[in-house]
Amino acid sequence: MSQRTKSRISGTSLLRTRAAALALGLGVSAAAGAGVAVAADAKSSAVGLPGSAAASVQQQAAAQAKAATQSKSKAAAKKAAAKPTAAKTAASWVDPVAKYKLSATFAQAGNLWSSTHSGQDFAVASGTQVVAAHGGTVVKTGGNGAGDGPAYGNAVVIKHSNGTYSQYAHLSRVDVRAGQVVKTGQRVALSGSTGNSSGPHLHFEIRKTADYGSAVDPVAFLRSKGLNL
Repeated sequence: MSQRTKSRISGTSLLRTRAAALALGLGVSAAAGAGVAVAADAKSSAVGLPGSAAASVQQQAAAQAKAATQSKSKAAAKKAAAKPTAAKTAASWVDPVAKYKLSATFAQAGNLWSSTHSGQDFAVASGTQVVAAHGGTVVKTGGNGAGDGPAYGNAVVIKHSNGTYSQYAHLSRVDVRAGQVVKTGQRVALSGSTGNSSGPHLHFEIRKTADYGSAVDPVAFLRSKGLNL
């Protein structure tokens, strides 16, 4: 074999090696979006290389593709964990009664109230289970609206960890006492029609304090927690 032939073969091998290296470099940058395709590209680029070099190129490309796939999976899992779903949000607050119909609304005017309606009425049959809309500590219970006035009849007020209070009124029976810690969804009373009431229902309030006069729109509040009333 002549020196010129040897040089030509050597040059060709060098060019192929450089081409494979370039393909591998491109594969590195493409791995994040192409995944397993990198390994296939590297495999085709390695054709014509000596056995050991071709195997090395393919192994490195496969490792990069695997790393890229794992990285994407971890990123997706991290993103999902960081963003709470509606179901998780809703699970921290629940409807105070089940199978209800919304009746008198917050701030509604009428001759049944001294000014405007201070809560949201849930029309349900008398004796329906009333549950804590969120976990907390019972701060007031009993007749006379638990101290807020006879118009509320029997009532319960619960303080929650986020600084808000929930009130449940017109109850036929109270099942908790002041100072008792309750969980989300735990029964606290049975609905009724005590106090200034035109029929059986639950009067529900969200308050800034434990007392009358600090109520906010309870439906808007519960919807902000993920509930669909």
